[in-house]
Amino acid sequence: MDILNRIRSNYLKKKKSRLDFAPSVKKTPRSFWGNVALGLFLLLMGLAFFFPVIYMLSQSLKPMNEMFIFPPRILVMNPTFNNYRDFVNVLANTVVPVTRSLFNSLFVVVVGSIGHIVIASLCAYPLAKYKFPGSNFFNQLIVYSLMFNATVTMIPNFLTIARLGMLDTQWAIIIPGFASTLGLYLMKNFMEQIPDSLMEAAQIDGAGYVRIHFLIVMPVTKPALVTAFILVFQSFWTNTGDRFIYTEANKGFAYVVQQLASGKISGVGSSYAGISAASAIIMFAVPLIVFLIMQNNVVSTMATSGMKE
Repeated sequence: MDILNRIRSNYLKKKKSRLDFAPSVKKTPRSFWGNVALGLFLLLMGLAFFFPVIYMLSQSLKPMNEMFIFPPRILVMNPTFNNYRDFVNVLANTVVPVTRSLFNSLFVVVVGSIGHIVIASLCAYPLAKYKFPGSNFFNQLIVYSLMFNATVTMIPNFLTIARLGMLDTQWAIIIPGFASTLGLYLMKNFMEQIPDSLMEAAQIDGAGYVRIHFLIVMPVTKPALVTAFILVFQSFWTNTGDRFIYTEANKGFAYVVQQLASGKISGVGSSYAGISAASAIIMFAVPLIVFLIMQNNVVSTMATSGMKE
């Protein structure tokens, strides 16, 4: 165990030193006005990408008299939190307690995300570091699967879940999420950058394949694991599951928010537009907070994905 820990720590120190002391990239000479033009271009692009968030936040803070004026205003003039207050009041009066819906969503997110990370890493390890009959075919199949929209697999997934007897349960959302190939593809590419000498040293120390995977490979690929977790977390959090779950008590928070925002829950009345904007901000804020907490690992994944030994 001590030798395995030294092998892993030495590799991580070597990789960190290589990133910290990488040769500086030669800067392209630009004039002062060239830098100004580039800065303005990046500022405009940043505003263009951030505009939907600004508009959505502004809509959630608008009172009712500003929400339907014409021509519409992008920024709120008299901000108020009444939409968020109405959102909480309506959730408090639903037939199924909102705590039950939150529990269903948290169960799906936690179990589905952790299960996907474990299964995807177990599949990515042999595909990245070993050659076996059909390995090239499986690698190409993973790439091709990324081109298909989830709607294409909706009917096969429904038939599979029905045959397994998992309809109207949270497992109807979790099990298809285990088979997502995006995290598998990301981790496979990251594991390919790990030198074979690291695994060979662990094998000389007497470690088996499973021990090497969990004690050497997974700690080294932590940035890729965290990046895959963020992506699959967002997928599970926004999944309403309305195609598989029919009982109200088994539905998640995303489905309740969707029904509330569309005005299908009684008690919303004419304020559904403001509640819809507030609910969109709340659903958007959770994945954003998770991303902000783990963004350093995402940057590390993108920075080292193409690095060779």
